[in-house]
Amino acid sequence: MQIDLTGKRALVTGSTRGIGRAIAGALASCGAAVAIVGRDKAKAESVAAEITGAKGFGCDVCVPAEIEQLVADVEAALGGIDILVNNAGITRDNLMLRMKDDDWDAVLDANLRSAFLMTRASCRGMMKRRFGRIINITSVVGLMGNKGQANYASSKAGLIGLTKSVAKELSSRNILCNAIAPGFIETDMTAAMTPEAREALITGIPLERLGQPEDVASAVVWLASDLAAYVTGQVIVIDGGLAT
Repeated sequence: MQIDLTGKRALVTGSTRGIGRAIAGALASCGAAVAIVGRDKAKAESVAAEITGAKGFGCDVCVPAEIEQLVADVEAALGGIDILVNNAGITRDNLMLRMKDDDWDAVLDANLRSAFLMTRASCRGMMKRRFGRIINITSVVGLMGNKGQANYASSKAGLIGLTKSVAKELSSRNILCNAIAPGFIETDMTAAMTPEAREALITGIPLERLGQPEDVASAVVWLASDLAAYVTGQVIVIDGGLAT
């Protein structure tokens, strides 16, 4: 079944590469108008030029004023925001005892606080139109924890709590909020791994392979569609069985 998102307007943060770009492309392929968002506006515009129905926008999601301006600009350009995908995120890994305060703060700001700010700014229009789909990209690390990633795991676990709270607060306005928790996906980060580290990682995954960005994108498209109209406050794990 081909999902039809014609007439819907989507904003995807962190969508100039990797999982975010795949999500933006998948939404556009189903007919949605998509706002490509990245810190580098020129890069966002370049990526948007490759995707039918997309426009590029620059924004530092750690700066509240830039988020408010972004939402206003996207609403003006697309006519509104029906689908919000909070995908932007960073890592600054280290063992907890060696982790600097700045590394903790930076990851929580980029991964969790930005999602709160984006959701708060975007849901105003959704509430007026009585329709919205908010999809947060968390991680299996937010469910399992991970050595050397206390900041990242905490930020992703926080996203799950945010998802469930927003789902309860906004459900009366027909705004659904769900999260997707990817496992290890083929991205620039995993491509930089040594062959030995990659093999050790894969042996712990029941499906014995890394996921593809498109695996995550497909779940986003489903959650954004009417096929998931009775799904809210949920966390969909896409990890090849890793967290089973």
